[in-house]
Amino acid sequence: MNKLVVVDDHTLLSQAISGLVNSFEDFEVLYTCKNGQELVDQLVFENKRPDIVLMDVNMPIMDGIETTAYLKEHHPNIKVLALSVEEEERTILKMLRAGAKGYLLKDTEKSVLESALKELMSQGFYHTNTVAQILVRSLHEESSLTLKERELEFIKHACTEMTYNEIADRMFLSPKTVQGYRDSVFSKLNLKNRTGLVIYAIKHGLFKP
Repeated sequence: MNKLVVVDDHTLLSQAISGLVNSFEDFEVLYTCKNGQELVDQLVFENKRPDIVLMDVNMPIMDGIETTAYLKEHHPNIKVLALSVEEEERTILKMLRAGAKGYLLKDTEKSVLESALKELMSQGFYHTNTVAQILVRSLHEESSLTLKERELEFIKHACTEMTYNEIADRMFLSPKTVQGYRDSVFSKLNLKNRTGLVIYAIKHGLFKP
């Protein structure tokens, strides 16, 4: 039997979620908490550790982001599944970066919640298509930010019809150095060829045709 804890400052909602989870096969709610601090205190004194914590984001005293980060550091075996009304991309990313293994909205269908819990136990994470897209965008944005000025210059030239040797001449560099920039850019952006680089550059505003 997989053990859960529900952390939500709305008592009625917390009880409703608990009842829902207890109706699922192989899942049982151990207890509920009104905020992150209550959960932290419970984990200190409670012998039974949950496998999963269903975590609200906006709570008093200790919110979901702080609590998730705490669990990641002190109880890494406990999986956090965020369950919130917050739809902002920034909030979702903060929860995932803090250590949440998935993010669901509170208007989620019962069947989706059950599937998410099962996948969380079997795969270690659960991401809806929306959350997966947010993660991909975030990774691309972070990769772009790590590009050096000369690498960005190389990308602009690489989006033209110039050969690599011609790019080297334009940048006053040796062909070997330009090849180094190419390899570095491909690695950072997880690309395999020049065509992919052109598509990426146009999509992310690094080059305007």
